[in-house]
Amino acid sequence: MKYRRLGASGLKVSEISLGSWLTYGGYVHDRQAEATLDKAYELGINFFDTANVYRAGEAEKVVGRALAKYPRSTCVLATKVRGPMGDRPNQEGLSRKHIMEQCEASLRRLGTDYIDVYYCHYPDDDTSLEETMRAMNDLVQQGKVLYIGVSNMNIQRLNEAIEVTTRNGWHPIVANQPLYNLFADEIEKEIIPACRRNGIGQVVYSPLAQGVLTGKYNTVDPAGLQCRASDEEGSQAVRHWLKESYVEKARRLQALADSFGVALSQLALAWVLRQDNVSSAIVGASRPEQVEENCRASGIRLEADAWELVRQALLEWSEV
Repeated sequence: MKYRRLGASGLKVSEISLGSWLTYGGYVHDRQAEATLDKAYELGINFFDTANVYRAGEAEKVVGRALAKYPRSTCVLATKVRGPMGDRPNQEGLSRKHIMEQCEASLRRLGTDYIDVYYCHYPDDDTSLEETMRAMNDLVQQGKVLYIGVSNMNIQRLNEAIEVTTRNGWHPIVANQPLYNLFADEIEKEIIPACRRNGIGQVVYSPLAQGVLTGKYNTVDPAGLQCRASDEEGSQAVRHWLKESYVEKARRLQALADSFGVALSQLALAWVLRQDNVSSAIVGASRPEQVEENCRASGIRLEADAWELVRQALLEWSEV
């Protein structure tokens, strides 16, 4: 496993990180989830990502229990705040009240004294960035959070968050968690340049397009969804990518991956990691062997002409 600095901070995180969205705390049996987390740790993954809203806190509990057996200093734990944790007015959002209360709740569920990276999960139009970023800064001051991150922000909101923290002399944002994969590269235009200028590293999610970039889907038949029918969130997430155009592109990319001597999933992960501003790529895994294949992507460095072939292929297939 190779490691990179998280933005301009001194924190070193594994190039491949393990997430828990749509997997732990419900869909995957807890013992299987723990075995997968153990395999990740064994292979050198030190960066573990979750959120308070994943299975209403159950995912945090699974991650916390599984990692409790390891020295805390060897793990980098990331979680998030913003989504609804109840149906009352102050049980969601990025107000000071919700942030402070949910940080304490996440600490309890994770079974730890501090969170390494705490993200604002997505924007909150009802709360000023001044209030939000002050609360995040205060958590760092209190020692409950070590590093601040944001997620799912457009360039305008990201620039505003950077300006607020800089103007007030607060702890800087060091991580941004955006969508980024071979089918979705919008962050390359403005987000990555802005983050590079301000010492913010990307921790990208869905680098495998919810499994489509592993080559496991050969059909768009809804019956092929790898989610429980009762899990509407999971089904919607997969359906977003499980379209004939994406499946066909994945088939064609498979041929390129074969010519390079790597698995399609490894090609997809290496593609996002080719960016020096990407600190880590979050993968989801329900079985230990999935983690093993994904970890092999760490350290893959294809030549520039290989990436040019991928780029040209994607342009040629843009009308598929």
